[in-house]
Amino acid sequence: MGTRTDAVLAALALAAFVGLAVLADVSLSPFFLLVGGIATIAFELLATREYDTVRRYWDRRTVQIGSLVAAIGGAAVGTRIAPVVILSLCCGATITYLAVLALVRAGIVPPLRRWW
Repeated sequence: MGTRTDAVLAALALAAFVGLAVLADVSLSPFFLLVGGIATIAFELLATREYDTVRRYWDRRTVQIGSLVAAIGGAAVGTRIAPVVILSLCCGATITYLAVLALVRAGIVPPLRRWW
């Protein structure tokens, strides 16, 4: 597993979030898109402190699929409660994660394990 698998899973999640936004006729909030992006960076900074442990768990197919299902399911439930907030946070977080992966792949940003 690696950045390619992570990118595919993130792209699937983003497609689901965008699909939910279209179905719910939601305009995303720039503020909550930004908050979702900041949350992703904060999570990645924390996760890289224990990179090997996180990667060992994340490389399990059941964890990956379970996380994808939980994210999409959570977004679907959240869409019924607070669609603008939830979908904006989800899209902002996922777009930021995909951007980080692209920057790492391009060699502009060091691999996550070297962030600390």
